[in-house]
Amino acid sequence: MDKKRTIRQATEEDLPRIMELIECGRQKMRAVGNMEQWADGSPRRETILLDIEDGNSYIVEDNGVAVATFAFIEGPDSTYGQIYNGEWLDTQGEYFVIHRIASAPDTRGILKFVLDYCFRRTTNIRIDTHRQNVIMRHALTKYGFSYCGIIYLSDGAERLAYQRTERR
Repeated sequence: MDKKRTIRQATEEDLPRIMELIECGRQKMRAVGNMEQWADGSPRRETILLDIEDGNSYIVEDNGVAVATFAFIEGPDSTYGQIYNGEWLDTQGEYFVIHRIASAPDTRGILKFVLDYCFRRTTNIRIDTHRQNVIMRHALTKYGFSYCGIIYLSDGAERLAYQRTERR
């Protein structure tokens, strides 16, 4: 049977599975040496619930089974207001942000599938990741994102910021 992969908005009923997927993502990061990202228990249940309530939380399903999650949020994002040691590619246009992407073990092609979906909705996306998340950094560059500089989360944690836009 061919795999049918779809994306849908998450509902409150998806919250337990989303938290399981977040834990899968955390374990994947630990397995490749990224010991700091999501180490403090983030993203928290309350954050995911707010994403759901705001209509920004999504589920990737393979044949109806939830295999990944992500947040896709229309900017501006307050953590992206100030960037250090670089600059955004486009500071004038509207943009969207992808946060909190995680997938089940043994799933392949999730990031590309999610990015393809998001780029059908907008041409300007920002995303950030932890310095230790070498796999994500490589995948973003491969997909055409440019490294733009450093941003700091509300708790002061550093993140490497990327953007891809069709507007130049």
